[in-house]
Amino acid sequence: MDREQEYLEEEDSALGAAALINFPPEVQRAIEQVLPCEDPLAKSDFDAVAYINTLFPTEQSLANLDEVVARMEQKILSIDEDIRTVVRNQSRVGKDGKAALADAQKVIEHLFLQVRDIKMKAEQSEAAVQQITRDIKQLDCAKRNLTSAITALNHLHMLAQGVESLKALIEKRKYGEIVMPLQGVQQVMEHFKDFTDIPQIRDMSVEVQSIHVRLEKQIVSDFHEAFEGPNAKHFTPSRQLAEACLVVSVLDPRVKEGLLSWLSDLQLAEYKHLFHENQDSAWLDNIERRYSWLKKHLMEFEDKFGPMFPPSWEISERISVRFCEVTRTQLSNVMSRRRHEIDVKLLLFAIQRTNSFENLLAKRFVGMTIQKSTNPFEEEEPRGLNPFEEDEAVGGALEPIKTKPPASFSGLIGQCFIPYLNIYIESIDRNLADLMDQFVQELKNTAPPVITEGGAACAILPSCADLFVFYKKCLVQCAQLSTEQPMVDLAKLFQKYLREYAIRILQNGLPKLCTTSSSLSSMTNLTRDLRDLSSAAGLIQNFSMLLKEGDQVTRYTKEEQAKVCSILTTAEYCLETTQQLEEKLKEKVAPQLVIQIKFSSEQDIFHNVISNCIQLLVQDLEIACEPALSAMSKIQWNSIESVGDQSGYVTAITGHLKMTIPIIRDNLASSRKYFTQFCIKFISSFIPKLIQNICKCRPLSTVGAEQLLLDTHMFKTVLLDLPSLGSAVSRKPPTAFTKIVVKGMTRAEMILKVVMSPSDPPAAFVEQYVKLLPQSDTSEFQKVLDMKGLRRQDQAAMLELFRLHLQKMNYAAEEDLPREDPPMLLSLSESNMKASPSMVTSPEHESSRIKKLEKLIKKRL
Repeated sequence: MDREQEYLEEEDSALGAAALINFPPEVQRAIEQVLPCEDPLAKSDFDAVAYINTLFPTEQSLANLDEVVARMEQKILSIDEDIRTVVRNQSRVGKDGKAALADAQKVIEHLFLQVRDIKMKAEQSEAAVQQITRDIKQLDCAKRNLTSAITALNHLHMLAQGVESLKALIEKRKYGEIVMPLQGVQQVMEHFKDFTDIPQIRDMSVEVQSIHVRLEKQIVSDFHEAFEGPNAKHFTPSRQLAEACLVVSVLDPRVKEGLLSWLSDLQLAEYKHLFHENQDSAWLDNIERRYSWLKKHLMEFEDKFGPMFPPSWEISERISVRFCEVTRTQLSNVMSRRRHEIDVKLLLFAIQRTNSFENLLAKRFVGMTIQKSTNPFEEEEPRGLNPFEEDEAVGGALEPIKTKPPASFSGLIGQCFIPYLNIYIESIDRNLADLMDQFVQELKNTAPPVITEGGAACAILPSCADLFVFYKKCLVQCAQLSTEQPMVDLAKLFQKYLREYAIRILQNGLPKLCTTSSSLSSMTNLTRDLRDLSSAAGLIQNFSMLLKEGDQVTRYTKEEQAKVCSILTTAEYCLETTQQLEEKLKEKVAPQLVIQIKFSSEQDIFHNVISNCIQLLVQDLEIACEPALSAMSKIQWNSIESVGDQSGYVTAITGHLKMTIPIIRDNLASSRKYFTQFCIKFISSFIPKLIQNICKCRPLSTVGAEQLLLDTHMFKTVLLDLPSLGSAVSRKPPTAFTKIVVKGMTRAEMILKVVMSPSDPPAAFVEQYVKLLPQSDTSEFQKVLDMKGLRRQDQAAMLELFRLHLQKMNYAAEEDLPREDPPMLLSLSESNMKASPSMVTSPEHESSRIKKLEKLIKKRL
């Protein structure tokens, strides 16, 4: 009894603890993942009542109550034993942990004592070592000081001897023997640069400087005497001056730069006089003489004085660079004075010769003496299949650069022509204006080839290729002249004439499309004859003759259709090439000017030309089909007695499609996407017009509606195959095209099926209408009622029912409720069926008629 009481108390305490512990949902989920358990007692949402009901579902199951209680008590005892075992293990682990921690603390304390002993012994060892090595350190310091003193004395002695030696050698002008002592003195002075506050060192430094100044003046004087003295004409290179050049290389760089600058100006003195801006030879037409003079003079100079100067001096390159600077200044001055005499031919001639000369200098010299490059010209790297990506050279006033020269020589002279490049731009403007006039005249005099079925794609206008080839030539030339503002001006000029080409050549070159209305008498006769027809057979037999009589339409000839297609493909080519032209200009122009290159408006113009071409082709085909559609609405459809083959207007429209589509498809063989656009635009316009004319066919008898439904299905079949019409190769039409055709023609078929449905009872007719044409309005419903030929009073009741249905649908949409039939319609339908039992089978009868008609259509196909 006590044992049971203990279990009860433990259970109560456990339940109390469980009641107090509420884990969060995420903790509970984590526990279930770590310790999965299928026992319902372990569930967080345990329900005791539900669990008991599970154990004892019926009264008969209570007979096992004692057995269940015993099993539960046994389970409780097992759980308690497990808990006690875990608690004992945990307490034992705690004791073991404390013992281990105590052992660790003792070990750490012992280790600390050992480390402290080691540290004390290390300090003692260090003190002993310092005591032993104290004398050695003092000796090392004394040795270093003694070595420094001896070295300083040696350097001072070398400096004194070097200075005395230099004075003697300078006096005797023995430059070959001066180089080594002079370099030695300079190196020794580097050792004393931190001791200039010592008077003796300072005096020695001043004396060395005076030697440098004396050498500089003496050598410069020797060169002036040799090149400008009384015997300068008979002067021959001497070894003494060659050795003097070696001394100059050791002196301050300023001395060498000054000497070379003077020597370069001296060599160009004759050139400055011969080509002074006041001389006739200074003008641009004699620019080749300038460059020939330098070539000849450099050859003479190198033959006579080349061995005297060190190769590192690059004396010939320095003279050439100075020549370029003088030439640039002289050309700038003379062009400024005689600006009115500059024409584009003379300017391009001078630029071409200058460019060739700069390329020659770039090949001959490495450009080491030039500090900064000026306007580097980029190499033209054409690639691709358009004029801006061809590999072949483009002829013109300037030849394309074959090898990219070093940037240092490019534009060294040529930059003087940049302020006058507007003359070049203006010349291009005049040439493009003449070219446009030539293109207009050629378009008037040249007829495009007619592409028949199976022929090649329509050719692009030759003028388009000529225009872009001219553009590339201008781009190559301008890139060689400048990549700054002139390139931007050229881009604006390109934009101007792209717009002019699109309007004057392409847009204005499109043939005009006009229609003349049918004569009143012809249409009257056509209408009267159609009324006299009483059968579908007679309609099919006489329709072609009547249609020709009433057709007074002016539409495109095959040549004009080919011309429209040619202009479309030309506009497409212009659009693609304009994009490439924009990219090429952005590559060539200076980076800071890239933002000013933009051809988006010109691309939009070519897009508009393409759209206009497609629209004209669509309108042309619509004009051809318009008389047949008009004739369809004039037929007395209520007098047709039987369903026959497809009507004559279907045959006429199909004939126009089979005649026109292959021509346009073959002419646009290279522009399939625009042919697809043409087909989509045509059906998007034709199908609504067809539905509009179907609604004009009133009143319709049931047989007439069946004939119209047959014709509509024929139209659907033809339109679905429109892109491949008349082609030997059958292609699957695009999905977007198929969707438009199916959606539009299905709506036309549904309208006719509604017309074929019985109008009594009205509620059933409205239900059938809403089912077949869910997206409709009152206006279209009114047209369907007119097609059925119902009286106005009958239409009023149906219109009221339809409006109530629309209100119900709108209310359901606003409230987001399921769309159900209005109760009023249901009640009206039920009451009408009760009043007219014979009408209940009418929809089934009508469905049977539609099925028969569909079988007839399949049989005809």
